[in-house]
Amino acid sequence: MADFGEILRSIGEFGLFQKLTLIALCFPSLIQSFIFASFLFIQSDPERHCNTDWILQADSNLTTDEQLDLTLPREDNGTFSRCQMFVPVNWDIGAIKKYGLNETTGCMNGWVYYNTTYDATIITDFDLVCDKANLVEVIQAVFMAGILVGSFIFGPFAESFGRKRSTQITAVLFSIFTVTTALCPNVYLYLASMFMVGAAGGGYRINRIILATEWIGPSKRSWGACVIQLVGAVGQCVLAESARWLLSRGRTDEAKKLIVKAAAINKRTVPDSLLNNIAVKEVGNKGGIKVIFRSPVLTKYIFIITLAWFSLSLSIFCLYFNMGGLGFSILLTQFLFGAIEIPAHILCMWLLEVFGRKKLFVATLLTGGLSCILVLAVPQGYAIAITSLAVAARFFLLSGVSICNVFVQELFPTSVRQTATALGAISGRIGGLLAPLLNILAMYHWAIPTIVFSSLTLLSGALCFMLPETRRKELPESVDEAEFNRDKTSTNTASCSSQKSTKM
Repeated sequence: MADFGEILRSIGEFGLFQKLTLIALCFPSLIQSFIFASFLFIQSDPERHCNTDWILQADSNLTTDEQLDLTLPREDNGTFSRCQMFVPVNWDIGAIKKYGLNETTGCMNGWVYYNTTYDATIITDFDLVCDKANLVEVIQAVFMAGILVGSFIFGPFAESFGRKRSTQITAVLFSIFTVTTALCPNVYLYLASMFMVGAAGGGYRINRIILATEWIGPSKRSWGACVIQLVGAVGQCVLAESARWLLSRGRTDEAKKLIVKAAAINKRTVPDSLLNNIAVKEVGNKGGIKVIFRSPVLTKYIFIITLAWFSLSLSIFCLYFNMGGLGFSILLTQFLFGAIEIPAHILCMWLLEVFGRKKLFVATLLTGGLSCILVLAVPQGYAIAITSLAVAARFFLLSGVSICNVFVQELFPTSVRQTATALGAISGRIGGLLAPLLNILAMYHWAIPTIVFSSLTLLSGALCFMLPETRRKELPESVDEAEFNRDKTSTNTASCSSQKSTKM
């Protein structure tokens, strides 16, 4: 019987079909990066004062300074209040100047913003200042909660209904709600729309990697995760389903059609003998999360992977959301944080094949955690040194995420691969959700957040020594293959050699 690894070697492990699939899956990535970055460029506390144009009805010739002096109370330091104004009255301008105004209230007619870094943001559009200032953190938390919910919903969804359908649905939802977010007339609709963007984006990020890696052979499988992390463009959702998933569900005819299609795009032909002898796994191998926790080996794998994913996301987002606190130019820091992703993902594609999954995963986790710890050793006035260490830590942490995405595909069998990836992604989303809350603890001591997320990353790196090496091995199709981490290619070769020697 021919397993799917033999079929991939026949139709091409990384031909035109796989490349087109990979490129198509990368299209929504650029927009997702913009949405994450949008939380940084908002100038959360802009210069402002209450809109007091009401007094111009009494005297339209007032200068700006006269208007503010008559209508705004002053703070203890002598500056005009940014959240209070005097209650409007129906007096003439002479009475207002003679007697003055004393009764104050909150801004009744909005704010006037000035000296702002950006022309318009959600802060100025929705007036998220004064008593509504906390809504900025709420929006961020709602978005991260959406990603978490999307991982819960669309991860198991693909296990039952297929990689193609779940990828298409999440891509379409992501596109729709990204547009509606830009058109929201008030902050409450904006909150709802951002939640849906997060949910669709979270589901898509899981499904795209599964669909890509299941079509790619062992020699280029790391590209499935690393290129997706790297590439961003505009396009539409991929139309290919995973033949591995179809075979695991007993849908052999559909799987054969896709295999023939992939071979044709790769300019290969599939022997009839190979198609007729496809090894179909038992449909009863289904079971989702129960399958994982019935196996002590898979339970160990999922615990280590989810902890690593959690610590990586927690560290990445703690650094990212605290970008403005590094003491360096936020615009330049954002550029450096974005630029460092390119070599991080490109190098992973090469290093994963040179050093393997396990060694590189351990190295990135330990080095990333150590780089974060070293930030504490630098005096706070040295902004360049602190930013350099933060950028270096981000390089290793992002590399760890790419490796994690590859590793989880190769550790778990086809029947639960989507579930395992979803669990890992969910733990990562929880880490991202907790990152802004952990950063709040800096109010008690600036070192607390760094100590917490660095320690978790170092612990995860130590636990990863317990994982097996999976480089250049076929994806496991059953629990037994996953537990024993069998190299099916080597096994098949050895079997053939044994048969030949027996005949001789």
